[in-house]
Amino acid sequence: MSTTSSIQTIFRDHLFAGKSALITGGGTGIGLRCARELARLGAKVVLAGRTREKLEQAVAGISEQGGEAHAVVCNIREAEDIESGIAESIRLMGGLDLLVNNAGGQFPSPAEDIPRKGWNAVIDTNLTGTFFTTQEAFRQHMRSHGGAVVNIIADMWQGFPMMAHTGAARAGVDNLTKTLANEWGRHGIRINAVAPGIIETSGLERYDPMVRPFIEEAAKNNQTRRMGTEAEVAAAVTFLLSPAASYITGVTLRVDGGQSIFHPLCPPQGDGKMPVFEDTFDRVQDGSVP
Repeated sequence: MSTTSSIQTIFRDHLFAGKSALITGGGTGIGLRCARELARLGAKVVLAGRTREKLEQAVAGISEQGGEAHAVVCNIREAEDIESGIAESIRLMGGLDLLVNNAGGQFPSPAEDIPRKGWNAVIDTNLTGTFFTTQEAFRQHMRSHGGAVVNIIADMWQGFPMMAHTGAARAGVDNLTKTLANEWGRHGIRINAVAPGIIETSGLERYDPMVRPFIEEAAKNNQTRRMGTEAEVAAAVTFLLSPAASYITGVTLRVDGGQSIFHPLCPPQGDGKMPVFEDTFDRVQDGSVP
């Protein structure tokens, strides 16, 4: 999907005018889609990630659509990067009202074959990096000014076969979301999470092509009988960051088409009749899927 194409949004114009948002892992995929929507709705955004080229391309796309965006190179596995990245984001935007912890990474592997180095890398990124990024945002700005945080996790409610490392990490973030919501509510901070199911996103391109058919088949185990879209995840994130969710904190919203409630007594059937929410107008109209 081009970074310069227009986006579909159900939210009113200028909803986030005067707000500043940091999106980790913001150069591609779901993170970029969230950043584009927040910028479209008036927020100043910082896209953080490890690859400057991708970040600058994403920023250029948002700028071409009239949004205000900045790039900050930051590896959330490094404490110094987190501290300096948060400080630079606040400097660029003049504050930090909204945080989307989207950065993450994993690789498919049977549990018995996951090496210690690979395990540590996934835990450090998905769990540890998420915690310390949020902690630094709290210390540098949100403790005094309040804010809203959304953590992106995953559908790991029935375990996560072939992804034991990220399943454990994302389950940790689910609990972390509840804990921080309890501890920091007194400071005017709301913290929630979004758990996407199988989403048609650029991240799938990194998997072995032989794995793709299995992913597509698994994506039929929900009531929509398809993969979700980046736009559908971004809409959920945008809602939780918005004033409409001002009475919601400490929850995880599952954006999975009902995959997490799959039951063998009533499996999904047919081609699925639920509409698709996507950026391409024709897809929205005819309900077709990627």
